[in-house]
Amino acid sequence: MATFQSCIPGRVTVYSVPGCPHCLQAKATLGALGLPVCDVDVSHDAGLQAQLMELTGSSSVPQIFFNNVCVGGNEHLKNLAPEKLEQLVRMVTETPVPTDAQPLPAGNSPESEEWGGGASELSEALRNLILKLYSDYLSTDGKSVDYKAMSQSPCFKRYCELAVQLQCMELLSLSREEKLAFFINIYNALVIHGNLRLGFPKNMWQRYRFFNYVSYLIGGEVFTLQDIENGVLRGNRKGAAQLLKPFSKNDPRLQVALPDAEPLIHFALNCGAKGCPPIKTYTPQGIDSQLRTAAEAFLENEDGCMVDSVKGEVKLSQIFKWYKADFGGTDEKLLNWVVDHMGASQKKLNLKTLLSAGNVKVSYMPYDWSTNSTD
Repeated sequence: MATFQSCIPGRVTVYSVPGCPHCLQAKATLGALGLPVCDVDVSHDAGLQAQLMELTGSSSVPQIFFNNVCVGGNEHLKNLAPEKLEQLVRMVTETPVPTDAQPLPAGNSPESEEWGGGASELSEALRNLILKLYSDYLSTDGKSVDYKAMSQSPCFKRYCELAVQLQCMELLSLSREEKLAFFINIYNALVIHGNLRLGFPKNMWQRYRFFNYVSYLIGGEVFTLQDIENGVLRGNRKGAAQLLKPFSKNDPRLQVALPDAEPLIHFALNCGAKGCPPIKTYTPQGIDSQLRTAAEAFLENEDGCMVDSVKGEVKLSQIFKWYKADFGGTDEKLLNWVVDHMGASQKKLNLKTLLSAGNVKVSYMPYDWSTNSTD
């Protein structure tokens, strides 16, 4: 916890996790105001996370309290009206801390042998550990991983220990939003875990084996990377080079699958190659907005989408070819999907102009399968 000036009777409490950019921004803002900040790390305390959820109605961080008044997260802090912020600052600088504003008591540690929390709590605890690992061992753009350093990290060891508890997870209790965030985060972490244990696949056959072999035991069932991507997140659709759907009609994992394919997942899943989207973590709260933002960023990048107005051609990532069915199945529907999910930019205007003129040629750029390792 941070030390703070004894001359100020009140306190601002920030419940956070290490490496969270929103937490860091909030604490910087509060520090600039000259306020006494008490930083409470909730990343390794399931009981604390559960109580914070009960207190605020949210599992996202940061959660910011001025004495005993909760203002919410970093965005809420930034959007406070000046007069409201002034009122809260005055309260902290003039009023002692009430007893009900003390930091929440510690609960059961997720590092213990038996996990005592529910599915959503376990998902959040894993996400917090993943967030810490990404903060320490990912490049700033999320495109490269320092695998060697991560493999020697105590935090990675804690993650591996906590991942064992996935076998006891009750998946059917998760909402659609919780499933999306959980399985995207687990997929990306499992790819890294697999690369650390088995090495990076170097050819098509090794990739096929890797994605059909590397797995976690979740809720008593085995989920490979293929099962997570195509079975759960794509509503049990056949993947690239797959002859059958991942889950048969009698497969209990079918109950976990989302009812429909979620096209936006393709801009969140990272298979460990340089051609993949950046690695990030996702939260159930606002998951659709987060995925939409990821899609916009991917399409704005030249290795995601290029528009050649002179040749009347649109060049897309191979991702759109492999999963064309998720984007409508035809060139016309695919391009309409792309333009609908672009952020405001000159590229979007150029594509709209091409589409209105008609006869747009679609081609796909080579995919960079080289490893995203920093080594």
